[in-house]
Amino acid sequence: IQCEKGFDKTVIAKLSIEGSSAIAEIDNDFICATLDWWPPEKCDYGTCSWGEASMLNLDLESPLLANAIKAFNPLKIRLGGSLQDQVIYDVGYMKQRCDPFVKNNSSMFGFMGGCLPMSRWEALNSFFKETRAVVSFGLNALIGRHNMSNGTMGGPWDSRNARDFIQYTFDHGYKINAWELGNELCGSGVGTSINATQYAADVIVLHGILKEIYKDAQEKPLLLAPGGFFDADWFKEFLQNSGLNIVNVVTHHIYSLGAGVDPNLVEKILDPSFLSQVESTFKSLKTILENYGPWSSAWVGESGGAYNSGHNLVTNAFVFSFWYLDQLGMASKFNTKSYCRQSLIGGNYGLLNTTTYVPNPDYYSALLWHRLMGKHVLSISSKGSHYLRAYAHCTKNARGVTLLLINLSKSTRIFLRLSIENKNTGLDLTGQTELDKGGRKSRLEYHLTAKDHNLHSQTMFLNGKALDLTSDGKIPSLDPVEINPRQRISLAPLSIAFVSLPYIQIPACTS
Repeated sequence: IQCEKGFDKTVIAKLSIEGSSAIAEIDNDFICATLDWWPPEKCDYGTCSWGEASMLNLDLESPLLANAIKAFNPLKIRLGGSLQDQVIYDVGYMKQRCDPFVKNNSSMFGFMGGCLPMSRWEALNSFFKETRAVVSFGLNALIGRHNMSNGTMGGPWDSRNARDFIQYTFDHGYKINAWELGNELCGSGVGTSINATQYAADVIVLHGILKEIYKDAQEKPLLLAPGGFFDADWFKEFLQNSGLNIVNVVTHHIYSLGAGVDPNLVEKILDPSFLSQVESTFKSLKTILENYGPWSSAWVGESGGAYNSGHNLVTNAFVFSFWYLDQLGMASKFNTKSYCRQSLIGGNYGLLNTTTYVPNPDYYSALLWHRLMGKHVLSISSKGSHYLRAYAHCTKNARGVTLLLINLSKSTRIFLRLSIENKNTGLDLTGQTELDKGGRKSRLEYHLTAKDHNLHSQTMFLNGKALDLTSDGKIPSLDPVEINPRQRISLAPLSIAFVSLPYIQIPACTS
């Protein structure tokens, strides 16, 4: 699919920002990416896309990898994935030998074995310290359980190996921001599942382990759970049974585009109605947390869009930024504190190329979001184009407001008319903001487009210039263009823009 070069349609859309107060708040390090366990032999639909991207074999000496992480300062990294629930830790109590993953088609995810040697754990933590990453680790939640006749897993979690591993991690001064129990075991599960009451009891055990080991630590780690697909009844039962102040963060996974092999992925990504469907998940989880777990916050703990490793030249190409950035904007509106992209590297949905470590387009989308979109989320509405997706935040570490604007139309350029309203006074503040006497008078725009108008390109253009690594392997500068504020914002067909408005001062962003 290519963007149409000779478009002649235009439309004027109206944007209205409610400026009296924020509607939600995200973490400053909202952007998160995952590292998985998959060996090189992991294949989907005849394609083996993981290479040496597992946390067990990733090249930790690569300056490109280090530079990509350091650019976020910090980047949250979640360690985990499907195979985590068969990994043992080569320390303390172990029920089996420390064997590597071996291909076995009769096993749940096609592999048997799995072990984390402490020498590799030391190397990973040295790398995370150097790159200033904020790390979450997913623990094996299936040790000690037995198969039930209905396909679920029964019995309590055997926490001994996990406890020894956490103690080892603490004793060696490795800083882990959060511990999570299990991967995709909630609801009907993926591969297998655990009922909510038993899982809640296991999480209480993990809470006790963390409380004991970190009792004298100044910084306590978060406890994340359940790390799976949202199931309203299961999540309610889990929160009711785990109880007050046990779970810090409720994590859920999103693969709303379906299977990576789906030939209609691009059509789904460019369909505004389809993109909006998943909003009900964010809304429902927000309501459940308010009613059953107000002490907890929400993260998207893993999201690759299309499951089974994505789709080459779709989930690692320019077109995927329409879906990814829309997800970030939508999740933020519902108080999601962090959003973990599957993956940082590996599969066909990595922010980085699996073999070269060169950034894919979504890497730059994530970095621009991280640098521009502040923690206070604003209410914004639009009229005039079904294809316009618009989100607004207070600008990060600066005055003003930043917009994320997405034009999904293949042929129509959208011109924007912006107004700022205050529900407390009923006043339209637009004129005042443009006449603000302090600070910068110009608007800062970051327009993202595909190379050669090809949505399957893996080269992203920023304001007409290709985003390529510098000659010494550093992330390029992401420079805006300055625009007179009296000139209308203009969005080309099939393009994305971040627009910072430093001259806008509203109560939501000055408190």
